[in-house]
Amino acid sequence: MATPNSPSRASTQKRRAWPWIVVAAVVLLALGWWYARDNFSGDAEAGTAYAARVACSCRQVAGRSLEDCGKDLIAGMEMVSLSEDEETRSVTASVPLLASATARYKQGYGCVLDPWED
Repeated sequence: MATPNSPSRASTQKRRAWPWIVVAAVVLLALGWWYARDNFSGDAEAGTAYAARVACSCRQVAGRSLEDCGKDLIAGMEMVSLSEDEETRSVTASVPLLASATARYKQGYGCVLDPWED
């Protein structure tokens, strides 16, 4: 029987279990992130390439504002953000932590994607 000042066996076991629970949670989160990154990165790469090319054409060929060009993206592309470099006449589309693609305007060709890096 436990004395009033000594911890009970159940509370000692709970204290020992917490570090393992935290470690297991961190491992599961890391595996989940890695799995999601591998499965969604292909979609993100294709989506950013599409968005960059469409927005570049909209901006450089049609002369519309980048904000207005964002309306041309298809449903489901809400995570894609667009940015413009007026000096190089390029538009970059990105999905945070997953993918990024840039399309540049080239006279006679229109907007062309920059080569992808492996």
